[in-house]
Amino acid sequence: MTSAWLLPEHIADVLPAQARRIEDLRRALLDLARGYGFELVMPPLVEHLESLLSGTGHALDLRTFKLIDQASGRMLGVRADSTPQVARIDAHLLNRQGVARLCYCGPVLHTRPAGVQASREPLQFGAEIYGHAGLEADLEVIELALDGLAAAGVGAPLIDLGDARIVRACLAGAPLDAEQIGAIVDALVAKDAAALDEAGARVPGEGRAALHALLDLYGGVEVLAQARQRLPARALIGTALDELATLAGALQRMHPDVRLGVDLADMSGYSYYSGVRFAVYADGCGDALVRGGRYDEVGAVFGRNRPAVGFGLDLKPLAAMAPAAAARPAIRAPWRDEDRLRQAVRRLRQRGETVLCILPGHEHEAEEFDCDRELVEVDGQWVLRARASGAARHDYGGSAGSR
Repeated sequence: MTSAWLLPEHIADVLPAQARRIEDLRRALLDLARGYGFELVMPPLVEHLESLLSGTGHALDLRTFKLIDQASGRMLGVRADSTPQVARIDAHLLNRQGVARLCYCGPVLHTRPAGVQASREPLQFGAEIYGHAGLEADLEVIELALDGLAAAGVGAPLIDLGDARIVRACLAGAPLDAEQIGAIVDALVAKDAAALDEAGARVPGEGRAALHALLDLYGGVEVLAQARQRLPARALIGTALDELATLAGALQRMHPDVRLGVDLADMSGYSYYSGVRFAVYADGCGDALVRGGRYDEVGAVFGRNRPAVGFGLDLKPLAAMAPAAAARPAIRAPWRDEDRLRQAVRRLRQRGETVLCILPGHEHEAEEFDCDRELVEVDGQWVLRARASGAARHDYGGSAGSR
């Protein structure tokens, strides 16, 4: 018999110390995004399924939990990604003519984990810019992502750049259905030449040769020059390589500590991205910490097809990588049913202090907080004193109501 307290696989409780780290990072990232001019939105956890999955492709459908709404009888979905919801908000609720910078942070739920160690309940933070087609928007979201990683203590990250338009240009004119294109993309991601031969059998000669060239086009920024020599001279490929070179140059100048890579065969999220895509990695972390790019078609199903670029990340593994923060300073106070003591505690809390009242019988328990001070009664007044093990304590020289 299964124990009632066991959780489903890849679902876990977050205990106090880690919860505090996650919450501190969540607040830091939201404040950082606000500093860039992003506005916070809070889409609902569930929506009608047709709205939640509109234009997202088969992959997101497989990752989405589905349930029947008891109120209407309609099928609902629990969001597996917040971007379609934010696109709906931009298209229908805000409906701005100019640029909209939107950010969000909330849980999403996946039917299957993305990896062996991954959670099926990520805490997704994301930032998106709607309404600007230029590389300025792409660069801004990448810089925000880098600043977010820096806030989490991630040093010397690796940015991997690619572009969905290159494969689309290689496949132009080929008589392929969605399943065949998916098989080609899977072979490219796996860098499997044999599988690519089989999946790309119907691609005309020049395009098929270009697909095979992509298997070797990964490494440093020098790959972009190699790609110009090895890929066909098609306008879409040239534009993509020009934009990747521009982004790489700007990042090298502005973030010299960041390592840059290029992988033109990595087509993760092919059906989703419409242009530049990027992933950010850190040493010792097998999967990408951040994924993002341009997805200009995301709002089309909501009747508003305008430029869009953004990124998303899971706060849980990112917070686990962050250095442990020092315990928050606090004041230890006895518990008594005494008005003067309760008023002193209240005044301290109103001033922003953390006051931990020790309940009767728990005087010697370990504490999550660093109680470096304590409230003690001296001559009928409750005053603050420094609290240090093995050291003499001193009076702060005032009552709890003043310092």
